[in-house]
Amino acid sequence: MSLIVAGERSGVGKTTVTLALLSYLKWQNLQVQSFKVGPDYIDPMFHQYVTGKSCRNLDPVLTSEVYVQQCFARNIQDVDFALVEGVMGLFDGVSFEPPLERFDPPWPPLERGGDEESDSCFPDFASTAHISRLLNVPVLLVLDCSRLSGSVAAIAHGLISFGPTINFAGLILNRVGSDRHLQLLQNSLKSINLPILGVLRRHQNITIPDRYLGLVPTDEMPDLDNLINDLADLAKTCFDWEKLLPLLKIQNEGSQHFSYSQVIPNNRIHFPQSNVKNLEKKKSKFLIGVARDRAFNFYYQDNLDILEELGAKIVFWSPLKDENLPAGVEGLYFGGGFPEVFAQQLNENILMRKAVQAAIISGMPTYAECGGLMYLSQAIIDFNGKSWEMVGILPTTAIMGKGLKLGYRQAITNIDTPLLEANTQVYGHEFHRSELTELPERHLYKMWRIDEDKNRSKGTVEGWNFYQLHASYLHIHWGSRVDIPRRFLNYLEEGRRKD
Repeated sequence: MSLIVAGERSGVGKTTVTLALLSYLKWQNLQVQSFKVGPDYIDPMFHQYVTGKSCRNLDPVLTSEVYVQQCFARNIQDVDFALVEGVMGLFDGVSFEPPLERFDPPWPPLERGGDEESDSCFPDFASTAHISRLLNVPVLLVLDCSRLSGSVAAIAHGLISFGPTINFAGLILNRVGSDRHLQLLQNSLKSINLPILGVLRRHQNITIPDRYLGLVPTDEMPDLDNLINDLADLAKTCFDWEKLLPLLKIQNEGSQHFSYSQVIPNNRIHFPQSNVKNLEKKKSKFLIGVARDRAFNFYYQDNLDILEELGAKIVFWSPLKDENLPAGVEGLYFGGGFPEVFAQQLNENILMRKAVQAAIISGMPTYAECGGLMYLSQAIIDFNGKSWEMVGILPTTAIMGKGLKLGYRQAITNIDTPLLEANTQVYGHEFHRSELTELPERHLYKMWRIDEDKNRSKGTVEGWNFYQLHASYLHIHWGSRVDIPRRFLNYLEEGRRKD
């Protein structure tokens, strides 16, 4: 068993409730695994800070329904408790019908809960409700009661009635103002046949700071330990642990082995046999330098795990602080993050900028997403209009603006890159406030919102391929696309043979 923390809408306190629950379980020295619905990077950072375990994203758009089931099952094998944080409102997903050839792994799907036909039209694909049905995990519903009394029952009743196939475990009443307020809420909710499993009062001193792309990342919060301790203290008294603990407890009935490196038939990269042998049975591992510091920290842990299982050794390095690349690196991986916040420090580290530029020009296979793309451009112009010189590989400048590009994308490659062959379809996620001054002459992707299949004339082009560089705003999860990191490592193998 596990629980999925859901909200009536965004901003009701799902993350606060989730972190409070995780903090208490960790304070009790219990092994707990957390998950996050959707493509978010920052909330999982907070989960990992509390639990000491990498939070796993559950996103059937970026991966597949089968992969979501498999990821959940694999990561609860050796823990006592599990908790899933939902996304947005309970039924807020996307209108999406995945193609039949979605790159599902060859292992059989786990048994699904609820009505199989309820997902036939996929009106809430990738929503918290969808993941609850997919995993057969009960919902812990968080209600923001700050401006409600009797109406809270109507909201709860509406959500419950709208999802008749969902198993609701109970309610969390958040931002309760007083004992009298609580009594009014309780009286109203008597008609709802659900237990109240937690009551959080208005605690103005417990706030998680945010900015334009969500919460401020953990690396930028020096007082985070105090916040987590406050949440653990709060959780001791505000939750009904006698009822919650059995619901969160994992009952593992025997271990099941899962491997990322199983070949996905419909997306196999057809290496020559000798290359496959060298890739899988080499004596020394490929050394990949992953840029990770306060400026670059948007990574799906599954992507890093897949690289390692396929034969890579990952070494982390800092574009902010290091003066050269790690010795012996054969490939580079730049995730997203906030390079615009640290643009001055990145600019002042001239030795590193020159080292990265030289490595890419020399032909080192490199993958860059979003913030990584911005770092490899000519310059970043920050929100104050000041320009900061960057690595200079890409003939374009990233300008920060007020407009937000956000959402799932379907993309088709136009050219071959170290990660993808031309005419390959991928699903990804875009989330940025910068624009590029110049577009590539030969674009990497043509992209559409995933609900624009019937009107592809509106597609946009983006992404760069210089030298052995694949750079794009598109964030990709490799969970159901092991062919992507396999191809990347194949490029490293070819580089070794040339050397």
